Amino acid sequence: MKTSAGILLFKRVKNNLYYFLVHPGGPFWKNKDAGTWSVPKGEIQPDEDPLERALTEFKEETGKTIHGEFIALVPVKQKGGKTVHAWALESDLEISGLYSNTLQIEWPPGSSKMIEIPEVDQWEWFESVEAQKRINPAQIAFIAELERILSEQDSIS
Repeated sequence: MKTSAGILLFKRVKNNLYYFLVHPGGPFWKNKDAGTWSVPKGEIQPDEDPLERALTEFKEETGKTIHGEFIALVPVKQKGGKTVHAWALESDLEISGLYSNTLQIEWPPGSSKMIEIPEVDQWEWFESVEAQKRINPAQIAFIAELERILSEQDSIS
């Protein structure tokens, strides 16, 4: 089964948490919204370091390189069977000027016609409640776990 790795970027504004999510590009996803957004992620190859793959995918899907102290989150299994590993990072990424790599897909399926599409066509910061409506349902667990971790850190400090 496929395994992916991604980055859950978050920022704090006043007392609210915001999450950086991406929307998949291409005609299949064009008019889909709730439950289709995701952490920037991509498939891990055998013998590849998952965090390195997550960082590579983030750069491919945003054009930006990120650094910092990553928080490992518990992997989730999506409805289609794919396992997603993720790391959270606090960073206030400016979304203007982001760009995605492109890929070739057959469209319409079975037509033998190839079109080039962006891997990601939208980037957005969402407040926690909205992020949980937009994100792939399995990935809500990343937000819940991170908020629990941050809440525990806040109660210690």
